[in-house]
Amino acid sequence: MVQQLSSLSLPDELIYPDSDGKPLADNTTQLRYIFTIKGGLDALFKDRADVFIAADLFWYPVQLSPEQIQKLEEPQRQAPDVMVVFGRPKSERGSYQQWLEDNIPPQVAFEILSTGNKKQEMEKKKKFYQQHGIEEYYLYDPKKNRLQGWRRKGETLTAIPTMEGWRSPLLGITFSTNEEELVLFHPNGERFVSYVEIVEQRDRQRERAEYERAEKERERTEKERERTEKERERTEKEQTQMALEEERKKNQQLLDRLLELGVDPNSLP
Repeated sequence: MVQQLSSLSLPDELIYPDSDGKPLADNTTQLRYIFTIKGGLDALFKDRADVFIAADLFWYPVQLSPEQIQKLEEPQRQAPDVMVVFGRPKSERGSYQQWLEDNIPPQVAFEILSTGNKKQEMEKKKKFYQQHGIEEYYLYDPKKNRLQGWRRKGETLTAIPTMEGWRSPLLGITFSTNEEELVLFHPNGERFVSYVEIVEQRDRQRERAEYERAEKERERTEKERERTEKERERTEKEQTQMALEEERKKNQQLLDRLLELGVDPNSLP
């Protein structure tokens, strides 16, 4: 007899898989935004041990039995492009199974729209986020440079009227699309940067440090040259004074000798 799924004891990795085999992003633009947002948030909350940030990680909000899973038309899960969870440690995870996380749902979700995303799919995502506790949801369309945001009011995710200059209440970051692309700013005003921009900044800082080091060495060498020159001039001056003093002594000795001999120096031709 063939056993039914309901009577099987399946391991969690089969019931709640870590991957669906799909790529992290559909294109390089989407991938760049995902990495920039996650990297910026990682940096922002690097000193907070209780803030977990993930990219493209499956979130399972409810623990289901094999029987319940069998009845589902589609899996009860989502993998936000970036999600933020306050109140959970930064430990490694294959997926975010909410019942193992003190039943704390992610509070913030980011999605970067790609050509592979259909309207119906994005509506399902928003409905899922609304149903399972997301407090802030941000959706960006790079092709149209369009940013949308929703904030929880009661049981509903309500649209944020104006996203330009919007400051996230939970994250403290500010949003802008004035530069023809999505730009996020840290609470201190510094913008989120990509890894390439971080490397470029590091290279510029290294070049600046090398220039400043070379400039200090040049100044040190110049001061040493000036000190040496002053020492040379002082030595020459002392030698000249000594020579003049020696000449004066010789002349005085000659004058004294002439006077001893009864010769008037003024009478000499």
